[in-house]
Amino acid sequence: MPHDPYKALYIHIPFCVSRCNYCDFYTNAVARDSIEITETIENDIMEIRRLGREGELSQIETIYIGGGTPSFVGTKHLTNLLYTLGLTLDMQGIRECSIEANPESIDARLINDIWALGANRLSIGVQSFDDEVLKTLGRAHDRAQAIDAIRMASERFDNISIDLMCGVPAQDIKSFEADLDVALSLPIKHVSIYPLTIEPATPFAKLLDKERLDLPSEDEQADMMELAQRRLVKAGFSRYEVASYSKPGYESVHNSMYWTAAPYLGIGRSATTMTQNAERRMRVQDGRVVDDLNAAQMAAEDVMLGLRMSKGVSDELIVRASALLPRLDGVLADLVDKGLVEHLDQRWQPTERGWICGNELYGAILETAPF
Repeated sequence: MPHDPYKALYIHIPFCVSRCNYCDFYTNAVARDSIEITETIENDIMEIRRLGREGELSQIETIYIGGGTPSFVGTKHLTNLLYTLGLTLDMQGIRECSIEANPESIDARLINDIWALGANRLSIGVQSFDDEVLKTLGRAHDRAQAIDAIRMASERFDNISIDLMCGVPAQDIKSFEADLDVALSLPIKHVSIYPLTIEPATPFAKLLDKERLDLPSEDEQADMMELAQRRLVKAGFSRYEVASYSKPGYESVHNSMYWTAAPYLGIGRSATTMTQNAERRMRVQDGRVVDDLNAAQMAAEDVMLGLRMSKGVSDELIVRASALLPRLDGVLADLVDKGLVEHLDQRWQPTERGWICGNELYGAILETAPF
């Protein structure tokens, strides 16, 4: 269908040194010299070239290479990928080029080479600085490797993000606060805080079914999230999205594309492409349509996504959405009464309670349009 230009590009690298106990992403644990890695990178390179020839990359503003663990495939493959991107689109016009990495697969050569070829943001999957928690999660690195990796990366990268998890078995609030202490002592500009979710068919799910998984309570998990906000804000970070904190000017541009419904391209197995025009929004994964939204559904999704961010949504967007969603104004009034949303300076924004009760908030918005 005729569509708006793509603004973001995501490339999925589906390989890891091992699979973590909570992970349900499409990824494989293979040897670093596996032919499967070589074939996958070659296919990605051919797809980048094809999309470039067809003009689909002409307005790309952000690139995100995720996984899996992109750093696991090594310097040779990552530099080939970045070199191809540099030949196919104007890297000078790219606002942000992020690469995911895990501590155990970072070295000085990889850092120097990907930085030289245009990567300007590194997202490091730390999850915890507590060796017992890391062991429980099934991570392949330890505390010392995580700290060393961040310090090594900071020799080239100014923009470093890390992930931390809370609500993990073997973790209590003191352990999580210690994670925050370590994080705030390191040269990072962005932190994502993720509460553990037990996904079907993961090792954690199987342990839970056998009643062999001792999880912190929902209240304890909420306490950890609130602690993270207090500590990070005090240290100069701002919460700009439900799970994301950054120093001023270091908000993730690529992730913000998703939350503002900018069209994006996905390359690689399980990567999603979102194509849209004024009447229709489609998401396609592995050649299969997984979302097909009409204009009203698009409007509801735009409001929901906007309320994931601290800046919320403007009155102008609400007026446009309300023309397609007759129930929206009443639902917003109800959310205000429940303390989940507030209206300030011509914007609708989530409250502290709205952050915590996000599922209730987002569900209420989506229910204004039949999906």
